[in-house]
Amino acid sequence: MKIVLYSLINLIISGYSLSVFANTESKNEAEKLVHKVHEDHKAHDDHKADDNQKEHDDHKAHDNHEAHDDHKESDGHKKHEGHGKDEHDSPRGAVSLTPSQIKLANIQTAALRPEFIDYHVYAPAEIKVNGYTSYNVSPRVVSVVIKRHVTLGAHVKKGQLLVTLFSEAMAQAQADYQVSYAEWQRVKKLGRKIIDEKHYLDARTGVQVSYGRLKAMGLSEETIKTISRQKSDLGEYQLTAKIDGSVLSDSFQQGQRVEAGETLIELADEKKLWVEANLPSAKNLPITAGTVADVKVNGQRYLAKVIQESHIIELKTRTRIIRLAIDNTSHQLHPGMFADVFFSLRTEKPVLAVPESALLRNEEGDWVLYLESETGSYKPETVETGRSFGRMREITGLKTNSKIVTNGAFFIKAQNAKSNFDPHNH
Repeated sequence: MKIVLYSLINLIISGYSLSVFANTESKNEAEKLVHKVHEDHKAHDDHKADDNQKEHDDHKAHDNHEAHDDHKESDGHKKHEGHGKDEHDSPRGAVSLTPSQIKLANIQTAALRPEFIDYHVYAPAEIKVNGYTSYNVSPRVVSVVIKRHVTLGAHVKKGQLLVTLFSEAMAQAQADYQVSYAEWQRVKKLGRKIIDEKHYLDARTGVQVSYGRLKAMGLSEETIKTISRQKSDLGEYQLTAKIDGSVLSDSFQQGQRVEAGETLIELADEKKLWVEANLPSAKNLPITAGTVADVKVNGQRYLAKVIQESHIIELKTRTRIIRLAIDNTSHQLHPGMFADVFFSLRTEKPVLAVPESALLRNEEGDWVLYLESETGSYKPETVETGRSFGRMREITGLKTNSKIVTNGAFFIKAQNAKSNFDPHNH
């Protein structure tokens, strides 16, 4: 409306100007004035158009600003909702990779499914003497070593002579036996018709008691027979091997006085030895009798079988001992050698487990796995870790069949850091 009124005023002014200057001698001046009025009108129209365009631009900018504010408000609302949610339930930070990046980083994924896990557990160990087949050779009365008959490392047979000793208590016992044995032989020869019953019983009991005393002192039946025939020096006696085995120790000297029960020689059957493995006391593993394990000694591999599990924690090392039996028919193993034991185990039921390399720490120090939501898009999810199965780790917090990144997770995390992702969306 303003534009129409303005045009009408311009036309009136133009007509008036022509009538005023019609009688003048400068008609050209009038035409110039009309031309000027038209120029002013055009300038005004251009200025008006500029004002309208500016008003339109300002209005559009205002609309964009309001839309931007609405978008910011919406984003802020979403951020507020995301920040209020437990980050452990839904960690953020999706990363998209190109096919070339996936190939370059060798990104591999797999569906998470419960499975039985075969795994190995390592334990340091030591080769020990088989305590059930070894034998300690020791005098049973205070004695003096007269002579040794074997040396360290010797392989002996059962009944073989080991050492000769002398003992005053043995001399008295041998003498008592010789007397009681001779008396018993005399009484038996006379018979009960001549010897009264009491005398007969006393003689028989006397020889039995003296015989038993010599046996208790460690003498063999064959040695006692030589004493009864008075063919040995009183006080001297020999200790013989009770088993086939090897001399593992002989820490004594000839002429040495030894106490009753003091070990002179340790014999062991090395055909079957013990391996004592030390496991942490906190590790609750399904290791039972019969479990087979690999034993490595000096680079050589042997098979051993669990025979016992100690229920007492060793005080110095705070470990519990698992005892295994190992065959040593080739005599390559010896007590005191160190060994490495690897137990082969299997989980009692299927578990969710992932490679250790797939687990990474996030900014809060929690364990996360990267899940593939769609091809080339990966998102971290917080999980809880459980038992270690060598290169595998038990996890909880994810659903079965979740598609996890098993290889290349570190590359994805690096891409995350590269894009300066803020896990709190601040």
